[in-house]
Amino acid sequence: MKTKHILELADVKAIAAAAEAEAVKNQWAVTIAIVDDGGHLLWLQRLDGAPPVSAHIAPAKAHTAALGRRESKIYEDVINQGRTSFLSAPGIQGMLEGGVPIMKEGICIGAVGVSGVKSNEDAQIAKAGIAAIGL
Repeated sequence: MKTKHILELADVKAIAAAAEAEAVKNQWAVTIAIVDDGGHLLWLQRLDGAPPVSAHIAPAKAHTAALGRRESKIYEDVINQGRTSFLSAPGIQGMLEGGVPIMKEGICIGAVGVSGVKSNEDAQIAKAGIAAIGL
């Protein structure tokens, strides 16, 4: 039997605070979503001025990154390179850059999804959040 690492509430709060700080520092109005390894929502935070639709997109990006165990940008790139049939992949909706898996010892323990600014900026915020817990 293996031991499984999980995100605790303190981890989630630290990730959210660091992601928020990165967004605020850059004056970016975004929504931040954090999910567990199964893509289940643990945290949703919509900063002042973030578009309402971002509250749907951020969790979808996080869900995709958690289930795929890779950044959601990979799926966007696959589709942009012509493999549009990937749009029909079951259960995956957030195939845009901005979803980043949280990896510990090579295992995905969750993901962060951000929406509201340019996709690479969304990813920057997500990565800043993850860095707060030393991963």
